[in-house]
Amino acid sequence: MYAKMSNQERVTLLDLVIAKLVGDEPLTKDDIPVFLSHAELIASTFVDQCKMVLKLTSEQHADDEEALATVRLLDVLCEMTANTDLLSYLQVFPGLLERVIDLLRLIHVAGNDTTNIFSSGGCIRAEGDISNMAEGFKSHLIRLIGNLCYKNKDNQDK
Repeated sequence: MYAKMSNQERVTLLDLVIAKLVGDEPLTKDDIPVFLSHAELIASTFVDQCKMVLKLTSEQHADDEEALATVRLLDVLCEMTANTDLLSYLQVFPGLLERVIDLLRLIHVAGNDTTNIFSSGGCIRAEGDISNMAEGFKSHLIRLIGNLCYKNKDNQDK
């Protein structure tokens, strides 16, 4: 179903997942298996598509919906790893930690090489408004790395 959605529909679906994860009511016992299957889909999609955000470094792709959907996948992964019932599954998901670390390195280099939304101050306008959805992307990558390494010696050693 997710693969057949438009990028705008994907972002809306991912927003709903985030709303459920951060809502006032904790996930129930019945919710956990459903969210574990969602976690597998979201993690595998992020691992496959995470480099799409590098399109945002060029001006002509600043509003690329596919890249923005990938940004939202990262947001969902951050919220999922904040849930102890979902964390242990994502900590051992093949390639997730390595891909997040690689992406952080690539974005850091891209931000240093040219002025773009990943550059320091590149996404803040003079009046202080945030100019796009990629604001905070590096910090979310770092948050996800921290969550994936939380109480997990194997990940800490990577």
